[in-house]
Formats: sequence, structure tokens, C-alpha cells
Amino acid sequence: MHADLKHYGHFIGGQEQEPGARVWLPTENPYTGQAWAMIARGDAADADAAVRSARAAFDGEWGALMPSERGRLMRRFADLLIRDAARIAEIEQRDNGKLAAEVVSQTRYVGDYFHYYAGLADKIESRVLPTDKKGVFAYTRHIPKGVIGIITPWNSPLTLTSWKLAPALAAGCTAVIKPSEYTSASMIEVAALFMEAGFPAGTVNVITGLGSEVGEALVIHPDVAHIGFTGGEIGWRIYELAARSRKTVTLELGGKSPNIVFDDADLDQAVKGVVSGIFAATGQSCQAGSRLLVQDTIKDVFLEKLIAFASSARMGDPASMDTQIAPVATRPQFEKILSYIELGKAEGATIVMGGHARPDLGPQFIEPTIFTNVRNDMRIAQEEIFGPVLCVIPFKDEDEALQIGNDTRFGLAGGVWTQNLKRAMRMTEGLHAGTVYVNNYRATSFTSPFGGFKDSGIGRESGPEAVHEYLETKTVWLSSDLDVPNPFIRR
Repeated sequence: MHADLKHYGHFIGGQEQEPGARVWLPTENPYTGQAWAMIARGDAADADAAVRSARAAFDGEWGALMPSERGRLMRRFADLLIRDAARIAEIEQRDNGKLAAEVVSQTRYVGDYFHYYAGLADKIESRVLPTDKKGVFAYTRHIPKGVIGIITPWNSPLTLTSWKLAPALAAGCTAVIKPSEYTSASMIEVAALFMEAGFPAGTVNVITGLGSEVGEALVIHPDVAHIGFTGGEIGWRIYELAARSRKTVTLELGGKSPNIVFDDADLDQAVKGVVSGIFAATGQSCQAGSRLLVQDTIKDVFLEKLIAFASSARMGDPASMDTQIAPVATRPQFEKILSYIELGKAEGATIVMGGHARPDLGPQFIEPTIFTNVRNDMRIAQEEIFGPVLCVIPFKDEDEALQIGNDTRFGLAGGVWTQNLKRAMRMTEGLHAGTVYVNNYRATSFTSPFGGFKDSGIGRESGPEAVHEYLETKTVWLSSDLDVPNPFIRR
């Protein structure tokens, strides 16, 4: 079965390798529902081989490089990725069903991420400490943690891997990457570019398969120093396992972000921002603005504009540059989204747009869906659906908007739409979220730290702060006084 399909092995020690157990998993095209390739189904032995390879590179050739040399290799890799962006994007788009236009630009932008962190590799500065002790000189050094385990989801595989891998390499670490079993192919293709760029074998390794079989083995491995994870509730299980072996973690665990529209906003611009925040990427975005908080004085007119604009979106083949709404990436996620739509109806919310699967377009299409008559305590307003489902909740004033916006266990992002600068400042101060957008939504950059409050995670990715997630700080005390005082004599 599937013997005619391309087989992707693990990438360990600079080359592709078959899984030790010789077992494979099909990876399917979400648009057609058909398998197009096979990926290795790894186990604990494969994870151990990858970690040993990464550890050998860290203790050997990669660890011996000067920071500027690491930066040069990263720049070479970035150029190769930009060169091959169209080819790599086509593979990722086939694997997760995302819009071709978005995946191509994202893949090129991954190259920009590596260029940015290549520039930071030789700019990790230490600090001289002004101590209160005479005769000593004290300073800090930043030491790479070691082997980093990277576990990423299926919605933006290369982008979310780069958010961890680029700063980790700049810090001097090596890595073992475990992508989602649904979207592993693009990462295997990219791994080969590290070798073409001249990276020492073992610096970057990729193992594929199920989380319970190979991902957990990576998390508990004693030679892994840090875990970088993006995903859902399983992140807290990873945190627990990592703590048992005293690993540090960076966790990005999603959200239920409010997009707040005031009556003084530019409504046409706000409509586009709301649609971009929830229906772009079919709602499969961690910072999706899945709760629309709209001031009650404009609720009806804004909803009319929103429905008119969102209804014009074209659904279809994600490989077509004209398509605006793509299929859901995986069958389990497709079924989960439909179950939440049924739950919303059962809770008493009203569907004013969408709400149905579209089997005429393909096996995993769901219409952009808008619920009104939503209370913030409903499950559809509190739980991350991770699909094209928007909950509309009215509010009276700033205080109520903040109360509703913050009434969630998540705190990843939030949006504010207003032309009042003072109001914008008050709202950005009051929202409990790691990123707050004003009159825009869903922007990210390699220069900008990204992460959440509360159940949305731990740590920050992107920006200079991300490098320090992969470093330990060492303090050094040098004495210039050779006459060490006798510790047993009181002075």
C-alpha cells in the first residue's frame, strides 16, 4: 500500500534515514483528501539517535565555531531557502492546504528570519558588573543551553519552526525538530539545505511520527536541555514532563483573542481587520481574533458590513492564487470545528452567516461562520476552536470591553479599533495580552517579541528576546588581590 508514493525518512546526522522500525505514515492533501507521500513513523530509538547526533555536533564542530562563523552559515542557509521558496512552499501547501499565496510569502519570510538572527549571532553581549567588593572584577557570559527539542504544529510548519530554530542556532545550540505528523515533508526538504549551506552534520536534525511515540521521547531525553513548543493543551503535559528532567521550556499555546471595535473606528478598515483576524488561514492561527467585541451603538451597521464583505470570499483550490478561503488542514480538526458549530447552536447562539461544511468543494471545507447572541461565558466564546468561527459580543463602554476582553484564561493577542489616541492607549494598557494591535491585526515580524499571558504560554519568540530563551547566564568573578583573607579571622 502506498508503495508508489514518495517516502520521507528522518534527517539525522546530515542525511535522510529510514525509521528504525521501518514503519511509515501517509500524509494527505487536505484539498483532495488523498495521500501524496509517506513519512517515517519514529520511535524512542530514532529520537535517541537524533539527540545523540545533535549532542555530538554541539560538543564538536558546531560548538567550536565562533559566533560570526555561525552567522555566516545562517546567512548562506537563508539565501538557499529564499532561492527554493517556491518549491518548498508548494510542498508545504500540498501538505496543510494553506493558500498558495500565503505559503509562498511565508516561506520567503522564513529566509528573512534567518538573516535577522544571523546578524544577532555575534551581538550577544556580556556585561561588566559594578560590584560592591574591592579587588575583584565581575562580568557575565551567555552560554548556549545545548540540544534544543522543537515541536511544531501543522498550521504554519516552517514559520513556527523558524521562530525557535533561528534564535537557537544564533545562540549556539543544536536542534532536533519534531514537526506535526500531518505536515512533516517541508521540514525534511528544508533540512537538506542546511547541509548545502555547509552546516556541520548533526547541527539540525528532524524526526517524524506521532507525538506519543517520538515526541514524548524527545521531551524526556536527558540530553535535551530545552523544549520549544507551539500547539494546544498538550503543551502543559510537555511542561510537566520537561520539569521532571529540569528542562526549560518556551510554550505558545493559542488564545481566544478579542478584536474590539469602537463606534469611532473607521468601520470599513475595521471590517477588513476583523475578517483578516479570523477568516484568513481558515481561522487556523494562534492569534486569531475569534471574539468580535463591537460597541452596541454600531453593532447592527457593523455586522451588516462584515457579513457583506466576508460573504464575498472565494473558497476553493488553495493552489489557485484567486482562492481566499482554503480547506481545514486535517480531518480531526475539520470534525472538531463542526462540533463547535453544533455546540454554539445548542448553547443558544445564532448563526447569521455560514455554519456548514462544503463537500461540493472538497472533503474538508467549512464556510466562514459568524455567531451572534453570544454570551462570553459560552464555551464557543471561551474555548479555542481554531477554525473560521467568529463570536460577536456587544459592549457598552471601555470598561465593559476590557472586562469581557480579559474574561478568558488565555492572553495571547487583542485588537483595538478606534481613532481616539487616548482610548487606544488606555485599551493597550488594560488588555491582558502579549500582543495588542491598534487599527491592524495579525501582523508579526522577526523584530517583534511574540508570546502570551496566562494559559497562552511561557516565554517569547521573535525579536532579540528570543535568543535569550536558549542561553544560560554565567557570572565570573576575577580577583586581582592575591592576598586572600583568612575566612576564620573576624575583621
